[in-house]
Amino acid sequence: MSDRIFGGIGLLIAIIFAWQATIIQESFMSDAVGPKTFPLVIACVMALSSVYFLIKPDPAPSWPAAGRLAELFFAALVMIAYAQLLPVLGFLIATTFAAMYLTWRLGTPPLQSVVVGVGTSVGIYVVFKLILGLSLASGPFGF
Repeated sequence: MSDRIFGGIGLLIAIIFAWQATIIQESFMSDAVGPKTFPLVIACVMALSSVYFLIKPDPAPSWPAAGRLAELFFAALVMIAYAQLLPVLGFLIATTFAAMYLTWRLGTPPLQSVVVGVGTSVGIYVVFKLILGLSLASGPFGF
């Protein structure tokens, strides 16, 4: 039953996501694909995955213990905080802290989590900002 609930919630979120994607305002300088395509593809994949859970649920799903559920909840809170703090702190700082926390909770030692967080943040910044020339959120230091 829990898989069907999960599938139903996922399908509802996919429908809302697709609806929100259709109301994106397109710029006059938009390319042939447009800004709606990627969100609509994500919504379709999510809807198909959710329908699978509705049609073929696991007969005996095993749920994690309460402690593991709490960790998942805090990881979701970190991602929400990341989205809220991204415009304030900028891409490099916000991504560093989010990656540090998430890798630490996945079992990486604290010092290694700092290295992974910084490396992930700088690596993504180099690829997207410097190589591809895409716009990323600038923080208080201008990067």
